Amino acid sequence: MTRIGITGHLHLTAATAELIRAALFERLRDCDGELIGVSCLAPGADSIFAEVVLALGGRLDVVLPARHYRDQAVPIDRVAIFDDLLARAASVRVMPYAEPSPAAYRAANDAVLAGITRLVAVWDGGDGDTGSTADAVDAARRRLIPIDIVWPAGARRSAE
Repeated sequence: MTRIGITGHLHLTAATAELIRAALFERLRDCDGELIGVSCLAPGADSIFAEVVLALGGRLDVVLPARHYRDQAVPIDRVAIFDDLLARAASVRVMPYAEPSPAAYRAANDAVLAGITRLVAVWDGGDGDTGSTADAVDAARRRLIPIDIVWPAGARRSAE
């Protein structure tokens, strides 16, 4: 069993999303044994990762940062994708927060890191605040979890 978590940027250009999707297919398609992807289903990297895991026949385990995450943090144009991925998840865990917040995101990141064999980070290497991609990468490093950084040549974050 290969249990892989994801952390990554939310706002990606359309071209970058396709570069990321291709890079994730390449990295995940040869996983030994059963593939289990652990994701918070955030727009951007998390959702792309979840789609790739499911397309490869893997299992999706979801960690939501807060009870009202969907309504308060998922953009309206991404709700259908979020709902579809959530419905296809094998398990869903919700952190004990009502509202999304830096503390809720950090708790969700910690839950993703618990029990994974590897972390994929769709990350441009920049710094971040509590609960950010950089924060999750730092936490994984402290836990000695192997990290695969995915940021293909030409990748860009969008201005959103």
